[in-house]
Amino acid sequence: MNNIQIKDLIKHQKINHSLDRPFYVNDKIFDLDIKNIFSKQWVFVGHTSRIPNIGDYFLFDIGNESMIIIRDKENIIHAHYNVCRHRGSHICLETEGNKKLLLCPYHAWSFNLDGTIKSARLMEEDFNKDEWSLHKCNLKVFEGLIFINLSENPCDFEEFIEPTRKYIEFHELGKAKIAFRKIYPTDGNWKLALDNFHECYHCQPSHPEYCSVHDPEYILSYGAGSGTGPASEKFNKILNEWNEKVKKLGHLTGEYAEKEFNKYSRSAERTPLKKGKFTETKKGKPIAKLMGKFKEYDRGYTSVGTSPFNSLLMCNDFATLFTFIPKSTLQTDVELIWLVHKDAKEGKDYDLSEMIWMWDETTKADKRIIEDNQKGVLSSKYMPGPLSQMEKGLEKFKSWYLKHLELALD
Repeated sequence: MNNIQIKDLIKHQKINHSLDRPFYVNDKIFDLDIKNIFSKQWVFVGHTSRIPNIGDYFLFDIGNESMIIIRDKENIIHAHYNVCRHRGSHICLETEGNKKLLLCPYHAWSFNLDGTIKSARLMEEDFNKDEWSLHKCNLKVFEGLIFINLSENPCDFEEFIEPTRKYIEFHELGKAKIAFRKIYPTDGNWKLALDNFHECYHCQPSHPEYCSVHDPEYILSYGAGSGTGPASEKFNKILNEWNEKVKKLGHLTGEYAEKEFNKYSRSAERTPLKKGKFTETKKGKPIAKLMGKFKEYDRGYTSVGTSPFNSLLMCNDFATLFTFIPKSTLQTDVELIWLVHKDAKEGKDYDLSEMIWMWDETTKADKRIIEDNQKGVLSSKYMPGPLSQMEKGLEKFKSWYLKHLELALD
């Protein structure tokens, strides 16, 4: 498909229907997605506690790109493209580790942790080392969260983070550490993965674990975020009563959502869990040291979407962070990181199996759902179906995506 054909396809998408087949299977569209959607977002890729020591690093791979996220001798975190400036070989071959020096395994060019070149063997006398540092990727750290942006001219980070700032800061994720991390390789296009995440129409038949800790009225109207389902007077009453109690504690309340199309796709809200539940666990009971600025358990649940590729889901005592990573046209990695208070000790201050239970089981089910969905979309008989009242979030995401893609083709 060429750009003209893709623009024509965009114009023929039906409102309140899923996307046409090429958006989920076409390699040209996938490449455009990476270049014009993913690469222009500030995307959360990890937490600083994953690389606590000088020389600690991990790789973040997206499409054909690989980034080295590393802590240097001045305790500054960098993102370098994992591409030697000599003939292009990957430098770091392991997904994580510790390096005193970044040494290319091909011809032994070496680079300092900050990306400047240290040595290049047997080069000409006029070789200027200052011109051959590693290519840098834009990186910002906020509340312990590492964000990268692959754009040559990234949007302002402060402008980007501002609407969700108070929700993240209240949980003080900068004073947290990784308790567990897991990747769920999923054989499906990234948009099918996000379509699934932006609606809770499937929650009752597919996610008994999720439904056990969230109120049925919340699932109806808020399950995939504010405004993703029909309005519920019952839940609004529950929410208003909870807000009054939480305000008296001095805790944060409220919500944020983009009012119109723009370059960002951000959201945030604080809502109560199901009656009698204090946290997203099987028993619903507190399991860890309180995090952030909470004075006591308020039974609240903070949901923050900083971009389409990230969701930060935070209880009073732990947080579950999602990153959706497009790997290829038909493959997406879903990475989950669970955070606890930095001083919490496993087995004493928190129960790991209780903590990861709900989202681990839910994400394994979502993996199966997305993969079955992709198999059906590959069929010649697939055609976009009408969306329900509980799939408003999917339609909102679809509209945002199509407008961004169309602008990129102009």
